[in-house]
Amino acid sequence: MTPGPTIGRAMVAALALAVSTAAWAGPMQDLAFTQRQGAIVPLDARFTDTAGRTLPLGAFMDGHPAILSIGYYTCPNLCALEREDLLHALDAGGLKTPDDYTLIVVSIDPAETAAMARQARQDDLASHATPGADRGWHFLVGQTASIARLSQAVGFHARYDPALKQYLHPMGLVFMTPAGMVSGYVLGVGYRPGDVRQALARAAAGQRAEASPVLLLCFHYDAATGRYTLAEAGRQVWNSRTPGMEPISPGF
Repeated sequence: MTPGPTIGRAMVAALALAVSTAAWAGPMQDLAFTQRQGAIVPLDARFTDTAGRTLPLGAFMDGHPAILSIGYYTCPNLCALEREDLLHALDAGGLKTPDDYTLIVVSIDPAETAAMARQARQDDLASHATPGADRGWHFLVGQTASIARLSQAVGFHARYDPALKQYLHPMGLVFMTPAGMVSGYVLGVGYRPGDVRQALARAAAGQRAEASPVLLLCFHYDAATGRYTLAEAGRQVWNSRTPGMEPISPGF
């Protein structure tokens, strides 16, 4: 996926900002990240990587500041876009793995497999060839208990819709120190290289910083109402290549 033009990034940022207003608070507010700077992630929680190895989370951090992206690999909405956006920011910022950062991607779906994680990693590498990714990029799956422990530690909330077989969850990145402490967050999408670099620098130094509260949710298209929800609206804005396009109004 090729990053959109500046106008696309600005519109996505505006969409994310709109979700932070009272109009969207209501029943969705419980899905916002609960920022837990200073919390220690469960380094002993076990996850399985793309090679089928099941190891403690701490084994994947390898003494470097880490970026945690939580979603799921079969997500039809914004999860892949979040990673694309992050990888674009890392490339543009000249950040190298594993020296500058470790990327940890974790699926919240316990039914997903190492093969699914491997395919997602291959897809991301196809669009962002990254030297050092063999040591610095870890795409993981896990069992319910490990996923729950990690989610609770970083304040990530999700809700499963059994009718649509999709997860509703917030968009954002968690930055962790080499010791596994939550340093800070960059929320929503539309990540700027400078913001990612600064968040990594704080994590490397063991510092904490609070992020501006933004709630951008990974939603779905509702065929019953024929209305686009936030994720689909965000994706279409992001994929726009034509200045002056008519934005799609998110709704329920």
